[in-house]
Amino acid sequence: MIRGLIDRIVLLSGWRRCGLAFLMGALASFALPPYDFFAVAFVAFPVLVWLLDGAVDNAGSGPIRRLVPAAIVGWWFGFGYFVFGLWWIGNALLVDAANFAWAIPLAIFGLPAFLAFFYAFAAVIARLIWSDGIGRIFALGLGFGLAEWLRSFVLTGFPWNAIGYAAMPIPVLMQSSVIVGLLAMNILAVIVFAMPAVYNAKQGRIAGLAVALILIIAHVGFGVFRLSTADIKLDGPHIRIVQPSISQDLKWDAEARRGIFDKYLAMTAEEPAEGKVKPQIIVWPETAVPYILTKTPEALQAIADNLADGQTLLAGAIRMEEPGGAEEPLYYNTIYTIDSSGEITGAADKVHLVPFGEYVPLESILRKIGISEVVELPGGFSAASVRRSLEVISGFSVLPLICYEAIFPGEMFYQGAAANAIVNVTNDAWYGDTPGPYQHFRQAQLRAVEQGLPMVRAANNGLSGVVDPYGRIIDALALNGVGVIDAQLPGRVELPWGEGVHTVQFLVVLIMVLIVALGYFLRGRRRVG
Repeated sequence: MIRGLIDRIVLLSGWRRCGLAFLMGALASFALPPYDFFAVAFVAFPVLVWLLDGAVDNAGSGPIRRLVPAAIVGWWFGFGYFVFGLWWIGNALLVDAANFAWAIPLAIFGLPAFLAFFYAFAAVIARLIWSDGIGRIFALGLGFGLAEWLRSFVLTGFPWNAIGYAAMPIPVLMQSSVIVGLLAMNILAVIVFAMPAVYNAKQGRIAGLAVALILIIAHVGFGVFRLSTADIKLDGPHIRIVQPSISQDLKWDAEARRGIFDKYLAMTAEEPAEGKVKPQIIVWPETAVPYILTKTPEALQAIADNLADGQTLLAGAIRMEEPGGAEEPLYYNTIYTIDSSGEITGAADKVHLVPFGEYVPLESILRKIGISEVVELPGGFSAASVRRSLEVISGFSVLPLICYEAIFPGEMFYQGAAANAIVNVTNDAWYGDTPGPYQHFRQAQLRAVEQGLPMVRAANNGLSGVVDPYGRIIDALALNGVGVIDAQLPGRVELPWGEGVHTVQFLVVLIMVLIVALGYFLRGRRRVG
């Protein structure tokens, strides 16, 4: 019965093949937060393999035409995956529906349609060295590994919901990322998820099962071992995270501005709960301050009035820089450090801006046809040229990540003093009660593991939390909750390979998988010959 079903899948054509590919991509998206039902990937990827088995054209066709059926299958799989995984982006445009409602279909379907071309590329690469049995599973892992690598930087990159995250839903399964990194995990995850497809192979079924079991045992076993031997000391500063859950449509309302600011101040000055220590550092979310602080000294004074002696505020704000003359001011998405006297002691500007959210690519062309950034400022935001650590208090520096900067594992390099923690400030209120904030939190959680640093995450409406260097949540606030988190930070941990070497691991895994896939492909060619 199962073999008959597989044969029917392989022989599908036309809209039926495309429709099933779309449904399998949609199914795979449920392996991601907030569902974390990773078992569905063990169905979606084998079906994708069988669809690619049947994605062939006439032998007499040219080399490019022979790859078109595979590209179509890969594209439809990607389209389903990204539509169901990213539909919530359209919610951001409802905040100012009068101006941006027309773009909702582009957000829900246009972006997924573009991202799906990366998975079309993955299918084409795999099909170039396709073979029988286990070889094609390695070819598919190779294709997706290259596609996810490209997705991390092409057109500034958007590696949101990379396949590897589906294999790391809980801390015990996150530990492998310190060994191989996300890019290599993308390859290995696809290989494991797709391995049930060897069921219909004439040979290699036992070898395929063995490979999958070895990878799973190593993945789980290393996680169990690392967490069981973890030695965490709560010896860092005491911090407070403020989560006020300000509605996005009020954030820049001039009449609501003072009330919003007063809410932040009141929550900052709250006495700690019984048994908690007065915090040394208070963290506000992204763009929390509804004023240009350098132009509003009374706001700085109000902050000083609500900070106890020795306390420091980390506040998300918009920083304005005036070049002088006839030049327009520059605006930066910034994290300020402000001491208890109300003095700004440091600032870290966002390096990686959101296309169409904070700036318009090809601005001179697209503005003429009415396309502007969602957060409108004259000329949009400007980006910092380099990421720098930010000293918060004496001897304690942080790696500042603003909003979706936390989804780029390859952009964690920085200048300055060694960081003692990651601070990720964000405003996920744009996306409402959707999967978006959960996905964002999970990706930030993985950066803590990869960097061996505790993470402080302050989100306007959630998910805010404190995460230890092993990805375990020390404390957190629910989505749309209002409150503060008071916690002491743990110290950093040493990484097995040191910092900044995950590119090497990616290349090693990529080459090994390529050798296996090519070996099976060439052996199959010799048999045919």
